[in-house]
Amino acid sequence: MSRIEEALNKAIEINQVQQPRAARASAPPPNTEGDAVVVPNDHMLLTLTTPNSPAAEEYRKLKEAIIKETGREGFNNVLLVTSVNPGEGKTVTTLNLAVSLAHEFDYTVLLVDADLRAPACNKYLGIESEKGLSDCLENDTPCTDVLVRTGIGRLVLFPAGKPVANPVELISSSKMRNLITELKHRYPDRFILIDSPPAKFFAETRFLASMADASVMVVREGESSLDEIAETAAALDNRVIGIVYNGARENPFSKASQYHYYAYSQPEEAGQ
Repeated sequence: MSRIEEALNKAIEINQVQQPRAARASAPPPNTEGDAVVVPNDHMLLTLTTPNSPAAEEYRKLKEAIIKETGREGFNNVLLVTSVNPGEGKTVTTLNLAVSLAHEFDYTVLLVDADLRAPACNKYLGIESEKGLSDCLENDTPCTDVLVRTGIGRLVLFPAGKPVANPVELISSSKMRNLITELKHRYPDRFILIDSPPAKFFAETRFLASMADASVMVVREGESSLDEIAETAAALDNRVIGIVYNGARENPFSKASQYHYYAYSQPEEAGQ
């Protein structure tokens, strides 16, 4: 093993040890709601498990673009993430974006799993949640009773709760709108990311879009046509601030990987 490889491995070990300590030190008041959990090393949460990877860097670029777009006229902090069809990667994108934002010094993050048909955010995070959004809307359970502090930077999860077969009435209710309004204004520095069902098939996503400040659409290569994307953008009130192109067949990281290695090898080379 070369000296550069030894230095890289040592840096990764130090980062893994220091990361939980830094997360606890920067935890803001909202994160005291709920219990902290241990997140598994899921390979799809690249911003968490491999923060120095080229893919994690792409999520950081997405984060920076969103911070710029949502801050152009005040702080528009409620962002809906959806897709045209199922299986395009919206939940994984939402989670990676949430993790990346949660490590920003200036922001806290609330991730709302509003996919009441097939909730998955808690599963990716390794969280067992018995109650969530559906309980708040159906049974008036206080939202403070269901929030889960993840222990990842400043990230709090608002789980979906038990799945609901037809959640349109719940999502379109004035109770849901009031809840989003309350969450939006409770903390001035908080991003609220809403993971929703695919917009093409389910009406509740369109109601959620009307409550959010803007939407991000996730599109997987080969899954949605241009006409479908245009129709979905129109259904989201044409307030889509960006499209995440997912699953590209051509590897965009081949050259980036070389730069990644070069960039991280410089300090060691300078010390030789």
